[in-house]
Amino acid sequence: MSKESKNGTPAGSGKNGRGDKNPVLAVDIGGIFMKNPVTVASGTFGFGPEYAPYVDLNRLGAVVVKGITLRPRPGNLPPRIVETPAGMLNAIGLQNPGVDHLVTEILPYFKQFDVPVIVNIAGETVEEYASLAGKLDRVAGIAGLEVNISCPNVKKGGMQFGSDPLTAAEVVRAVRAATGLPLVVKLSPNVTSITAVAAGVAEAGADALSLINTILGMAIDVKRRRPVLGTVTGGLSGPAVRPVAVRMVWQVYKEVKLPIVGMGGIMSAADALEFILAGAAAVAVGTANFVNPRATMDVLEGIEAYLVENGVRDINKLVGAAHG
Repeated sequence: MSKESKNGTPAGSGKNGRGDKNPVLAVDIGGIFMKNPVTVASGTFGFGPEYAPYVDLNRLGAVVVKGITLRPRPGNLPPRIVETPAGMLNAIGLQNPGVDHLVTEILPYFKQFDVPVIVNIAGETVEEYASLAGKLDRVAGIAGLEVNISCPNVKKGGMQFGSDPLTAAEVVRAVRAATGLPLVVKLSPNVTSITAVAAGVAEAGADALSLINTILGMAIDVKRRRPVLGTVTGGLSGPAVRPVAVRMVWQVYKEVKLPIVGMGGIMSAADALEFILAGAAAVAVGTANFVNPRATMDVLEGIEAYLVENGVRDINKLVGAAHG
């Protein structure tokens, strides 16, 4: 069993455990320049102000805001969240105030910070995605868009856009035509071949990829003999999904030459480093934010300590290093 340092990273193995005390942490995610590789998973950090009392937003590599749609959405009926062993299921249903509220009431808040803001967008049709991208294209303060293709396509019986390489590419192609902003496409793990979908969206114009979104799951109340969630199924996140997420990052890194933002059950710096070594250029902390509001800072400080302890001068040297 490997030893860990106090910050949750594997104990140092560099020269005498010492390295450059100011290693390079900056990364480029498809044209989004981040001062360090740590950001947040959409939907787990609110719109940003909610966590400002606990986290210095200027220290994050980027802020990814909660998913936004063309019009306000009330979300699903409760229950919408249930704890599971080593994780949680959620079926929030993209509750949000709509894109106009985001532009007028939320984005101006970030003028006081020096941090890239990435807007997660979602839609029920290809046309909705394109319209959203067009609305946001010339809005000041947006560094890029994260395209959530794990949404149900209402024109195709509710099938997820991201479940098929062709429909996934169709969405990205339409969004690419509507905006010049960098596009990070968020991949669903609920597919037969994650590499096929990744290749499809890369060809359609994606600048970077984020993976993984939540895994479809459900829980049953044995006393009531009924599903716990009001929608029956929901998205599983947390440490339980991390091995699946690391495996998918590994596979995509080998096949598709785009920067990857890795996510799925990151609770510590050691978890984040797994993703980086598998091929992720940046990492997003998600469910951990609900357990520890300062999880992002712990992960960032732990990564920096690991670089120093192991004599690594630049975080980019570790990206995909486990592939040999």
